[in-house]
Amino acid sequence: MDNASARNMWGDFLDAHLEFAFVDAPNVIHFCDNETDANECAELVKKGTKKATSDSLLGLQYRKETLPKIGDFIVVTDWEGKAQCIVRLTKVSFKPYFSINQEYAKLEGEGDKSLEYWKRVHWDYYTRELEPFGRVPRDSMIIVCQEFEKVFER
Repeated sequence: MDNASARNMWGDFLDAHLEFAFVDAPNVIHFCDNETDANECAELVKKGTKKATSDSLLGLQYRKETLPKIGDFIVVTDWEGKAQCIVRLTKVSFKPYFSINQEYAKLEGEGDKSLEYWKRVHWDYYTRELEPFGRVPRDSMIIVCQEFEKVFER
């Protein structure tokens, strides 16, 4: 783990939870692709409002990232890389974009928590995410829906 802030937070978590001493090191991420949204999403996770995140399967594949799995830990940072909290994945599912529903949009906890808001901002994000690879989002694209619980915060 290259991020010192995340490494320190993970160490503090392990001090309190030795039962996880031998799990794989967590991923370290910030949400979104801009500072304002990344910092806002980190705050929403800390408040318990944001309980899910959604990657496009194509984006993960093009970036050669491993697929998330239930039980994975993630250190959530702000845009600058300062660790904010640790979450643990409780559910991972693969759904076509068109099948995302209001219940899931609410779990993401962003904006007004509506499905319309979710579809608009995520479509824009997936457009920006896939552009460098010469791809465009489609209603049938697979979304990796990840639900989580916050397990640690200083």
